[in-house]
Amino acid sequence: MNIGVYGMGRFGAFWARHLEALGEVYAYNRSGGRQYPDGVRHATLEELVACDVIVLCVAISAFKDVVGTLASVVRPGTLVMDTCSVKKYPATVMESLLPASVSIIATHPMFGPDSGKDGIAGLPMVYCPIRCDEALSASWKAKFESMQLNVLEMDCDRHDKEAAYSQGVTHFVGRVLDELQLNPTELSTLGYKNLMSIVEQTCNDPIQLFYDLQRFNPYAHAMHTELKRALDAVISALDQQDSSGWKRS
Repeated sequence: MNIGVYGMGRFGAFWARHLEALGEVYAYNRSGGRQYPDGVRHATLEELVACDVIVLCVAISAFKDVVGTLASVVRPGTLVMDTCSVKKYPATVMESLLPASVSIIATHPMFGPDSGKDGIAGLPMVYCPIRCDEALSASWKAKFESMQLNVLEMDCDRHDKEAAYSQGVTHFVGRVLDELQLNPTELSTLGYKNLMSIVEQTCNDPIQLFYDLQRFNPYAHAMHTELKRALDAVISALDQQDSSGWKRS
């Protein structure tokens, strides 16, 4: 089986290396200057669309343009997957732009080069079959499970709702903490070190990922509102020296 990976950014290169466990991996990037992992073949666009499976590892903001380009050249019977950190938007784009002869599975590996630096066994991967038969869906779910991933099958709406208050909050808080320019000290507690690790995990990713997580998740705005409300409530309680309204006291 030939697997084509579109996008050799930080995550794309990381994921291509792990997908070698499932087949021969070909990788394509629109711009030059990218490093390809050992064993991953550097492909042209024509060679990429000849693959049995195409895995899209591109920024959410560029996703519609990339799928539009593929739509006119992808072969009937190809399986196309995305790896975006939101799910409703890319699923809608793929379903609306790709020919009916193309199968679609939306995925979100809930890890990356930092959280997966010691291996991906046991890490979660969201799996959303969009347009494919049951046999194909079951086959690919089993393939990802063979990589020892914790495959979580769910619909795209549930993913986005839960991710806004898990991944979205984590990245938001990581960027806020980074703005504080925190540094390790001799007085660092375990809790402080954990906060520093959040900054490292989130701020090593491209800033475009942060923007896209907050813009393209339909539940992100509500999360921002709740986060601000919670911060205001804590500051207000401190100012008034009143703990009666706290969730925990």
